[in-house]
Amino acid sequence: MKTQLSFPEFDVLPVVNALAAPATYRGLYSFHKYWGKKPAEPSRYLIKRLCPVGGLVVDPFLGSGISALEAVRLKRRFIGVDVNPVAVRIARLLVSPPSARSVYEAQIRVAATAKQVILESYATAQGRPATHFVWNNDAIEKVWLTNGGNRNRMELSPSDHDVALAEQFRTFRPQRLRTPRFFTNSRINSSASLTLNDLFTGRALRNIELLLDAIDNLPMAIQEPMRLSLTASVGQMSKMVFAITGRGKTTGASSDRMEVGSWVIGYWRPKRHFEVNVWNCFERRVKKLSKAVAELGATHFDANPGRLNSVCDSKADYALLIGDTLQLLPELPDKSVDLIITDPPHGDRIPYLELSELWNVILGEKPLFESEIVVSDAKDRGKNWASYNHAMSQFLEIADRKLSESGFLVLFFNARTKESWTFLSRFSDNANQAGMTYCGCFPLVYSAASVVQDNRNGALCSDFGLVFSRSRAVDSTLTDIPRWVSTLPTPKE
Repeated sequence: MKTQLSFPEFDVLPVVNALAAPATYRGLYSFHKYWGKKPAEPSRYLIKRLCPVGGLVVDPFLGSGISALEAVRLKRRFIGVDVNPVAVRIARLLVSPPSARSVYEAQIRVAATAKQVILESYATAQGRPATHFVWNNDAIEKVWLTNGGNRNRMELSPSDHDVALAEQFRTFRPQRLRTPRFFTNSRINSSASLTLNDLFTGRALRNIELLLDAIDNLPMAIQEPMRLSLTASVGQMSKMVFAITGRGKTTGASSDRMEVGSWVIGYWRPKRHFEVNVWNCFERRVKKLSKAVAELGATHFDANPGRLNSVCDSKADYALLIGDTLQLLPELPDKSVDLIITDPPHGDRIPYLELSELWNVILGEKPLFESEIVVSDAKDRGKNWASYNHAMSQFLEIADRKLSESGFLVLFFNARTKESWTFLSRFSDNANQAGMTYCGCFPLVYSAASVVQDNRNGALCSDFGLVFSRSRAVDSTLTDIPRWVSTLPTPKE
């Protein structure tokens, strides 16, 4: 089935200077929080300049799916692979979004089934549902309600009714959500014994399952966008939403007003945290999706999904695959790929699957942790630098065979440790030995600060785009990129 899309911002392709001032994430790109999301402009520019129309672009570490949408919109064939199921499912939504009307109608149907029951679980003595509860350890400290029609909130001390209602759900255990698989990893504050009840109140878990039940009764075509809306909002439903006190949320200036924080990297559960109304979290995210797809405008091109072989045979426009890239990439015909552009796992920087486990639990997915290419502080996973370097060397060998004689390999990379720098240097040497010339690199400029960005001592100040070529000489396509250099990037002091 073909999907029609429109993205007005693509009508004017970015000039090279746009790479130095990328736009903020908006629309579908801002719908879901995915770890290590990159700006769209570098992918768009490089796909446009380094791959001919109708050529084949491959992203073997698909991540947030930005490369998929950029390639398909630019009428390049595309194959994306990721071991993380939620990554591929987000990418499929990007490339094949629902209509705004179908999202709106789905929201109405879910509300008719689940909204009232969920709101009743937050009912207060004032006759209105609470929007937030402020918890201090295991005790409710404050209850927040909206103050009529204005935006100001009411902050109340908890009543006996509030405490008793929360107690009703204290022993709730998930009925349909699978048991999550966590590992003991101090870097992200997880342990093998961690459970969903450690991360959520019983009330939140009950309400999440009510939403899933309601989504199951929707028409099949709209179920996936609603499930992804739930994954996109589930972090704000957890005990990991910290309370910001003593400073303004955005200004940093001193303030006595308590503000709502957000779920950040890891499974940190602060002493003082929020329990946010599950329905409100879900509804806000669905409305964000509805607005994003409404802004796509008039339809004017088709994208035809298919399998790996059908894309290689030009019978389909794209394929987005869940699986081990070291097993799937060899299925590509040799010398068939015009551009490999990817943001590979950066050593130990982000344990993607461990951090995505909540999302995959919501989706009912069981990721192949054993196949992830990563360096993890979870010792029981056995994901160390030796296994990482071996896997990435295998990737390079496969990439060399699959690239056409005029093909390019682009890596978005950030090195933080001595081992990362060793790998980067070795990767460049091995690429040269494989017949690929290192052309140079440029820094990726971010439009907003990110908690994902790791700038400790020894790290790059940003990710870099590293470009390798099979045979083409470096021309203004690359050298005009702001801050382009022909040498490997160096760590900051």
